Formats: sequence, structure tokens, C-alpha cells
Amino acid sequence: MTENASRPRCVRRGAAALAAGTVLLGSLAACDADSVSPPATASSTAPSTTGSPAAAPDPTLRTVSNNGHKLAFHLTPGHLPAIVLDAGGGLDSSYWRDIAPKLAHDTGAEIITYDRAGSGASDEVSGPWKAQDAVSDLEAGLTQLGATHDVILVSHSLAGEIATCFVNKNPHWVTGAVLVDASLPDLYTDAEVARIEAANQEQVDELKKQPSTKQTRQLLAVASDYGDVHRAYHQLSWPTSIPATVIVSAKTPFDTPDDAQLWRDAQAHFAAAAPNRNLVVAQNSSHDIPVDRPDVVITAAEDMAKKLT
Repeated sequence: MTENASRPRCVRRGAAALAAGTVLLGSLAACDADSVSPPATASSTAPSTTGSPAAAPDPTLRTVSNNGHKLAFHLTPGHLPAIVLDAGGGLDSSYWRDIAPKLAHDTGAEIITYDRAGSGASDEVSGPWKAQDAVSDLEAGLTQLGATHDVILVSHSLAGEIATCFVNKNPHWVTGAVLVDASLPDLYTDAEVARIEAANQEQVDELKKQPSTKQTRQLLAVASDYGDVHRAYHQLSWPTSIPATVIVSAKTPFDTPDDAQLWRDAQAHFAAAAPNRNLVVAQNSSHDIPVDRPDVVITAAEDMAKKLT
């Protein structure tokens, strides 16, 4: 493994003080699909529907403004469906540095990666991290890039919550998804939320004692109101019209066997809930499937793109 490839794992380990990563994985405010405004009209820069995977161009940086802050999006032009890669909590667009070029080369599709608010080259936003805000940021970026239809979401870990909220608001933007060991609503029963809250509190208190950095501030923001937002998130469901491939890691994010099994059960239950979903186990992988088994993610994304073209 190269030095660059190992960097995301180091970032996650630095944040893993939060109770086996459970806050990092799922502390995004649950969204109310009826409380947010309709999507903006697509711009005139919509990607071409033709293209060749023979020579994928280098990505270009596009700075997007939304609600007073700036976000860094990286665009590799190509044909539809566009593939949007969204990393887990505490990570940024560099997490996909090995996967994005491969997908662009193999599929010829438009590839989009981005830094969420508070990560990478994007501005920080003060206050608790709300799902409505994260969805709004992604909408703004995709709108300004002209990618408001025929989108495939590839969402890792916490980004599964963004994806779930996003498709509830914008079902006609998304034609498919690959959910990579994603935080899914099925996990967050009252009992599991209460257990996670109790397990997290000591780690959150410890994090507050550490020097204030961009990363610690962001982790504390996503940890805010964990119980309430996840009980609300548990009520959301994935639209049955949007196909999804669910990739679950062999190890899961949890160290305890009971919690690991609950994670596997939630992934399997989600995958079994509609005929256009399937479950893939990434053997020999930790929660960092894109690092440990990039081939599994690439194959799932490419298979989804083939089905939709």
C-alpha cells in the first residue's frame, strides 16, 4: 500500500476515539424531507451523454458557494450516469484518490468528489451539523455542475445518512446508489441509540479536552444531539424506486460481537427490503472498504453504471 493510500486510515484512527467510530459513522442530523425547499433547476453545463473510457481527463476543481460558505468539488468530465463519491465522517475527497481515476477510465462516466463543509478545502460552518445543511451543500454543488439527474451515489459510512436524506428529497436526481458500509436507518432502534449514546459520552468528553482543531470541531458538531437525531433518522426509508448495492465489511465498525451483528443485520435487512437491492460482503476488510478492498467498490459502481446505461 502506498503512503497516499494509507492516509485515510490514519485520519479515521485519529477520530476513532469516539466509541468504535459510532459518532463518526452516524452523527448527522436526521432530515425531514418535507421541510426543505425543492431542488434548483439544472444549469446549462450538463454533462454529455456520450464519451469513451479510453483516456479519462484529470479532474478540475470547482468552487461552489452555498449559504455563505464555499465548498470544493472535483469534476472529471464524462457521460451520464454521473458517479458521485461521498466519503465517511472526518474524511474528504482525497479518500477516493485511487478509486475515482479508475472509475473514470473504466466507465467514461462523469466523476464527482467533494469536501463536505468543515473538511478538506471547504469552509467550516459553525454549530451542529444538520442533515438538511449537508443535503443543501450537495444539491448546490450538483446543480452548479449540471448533475441533477442520472446520478449514482457512492456513499461510505456517515455519507449513507446524507444519501438517505438526499434521495428522500430528490428521488428524481438519483438513478442508483452503492452504499459502502453505510450508516443506515435500520440500525438505530431506541435500544441501540441509547447504548451508543452511553458508550460515546466518555469519548466525547475526552474530545472536548483536546486542542480545538478543524477536525475536532467537526467531530463535536456531528456528535451534537446524537440520540434525538438518530431516533428521527430511524423513521426514514429508502425509496423503493432507486436501486442500491449494499456493501458490508467483514469486520464492521464495531469491536463487540453483538454490535457487529446488529450492524450486519441492519445492512441485510435494508438490502432485502426491495427486489432492486443486493448485498455484497467485502471479505478481508475493515470498515475502510475503499482502502482495504477498492476492487469491491469499483466493481459495484461499474455494475450499477452498466445497468443504467
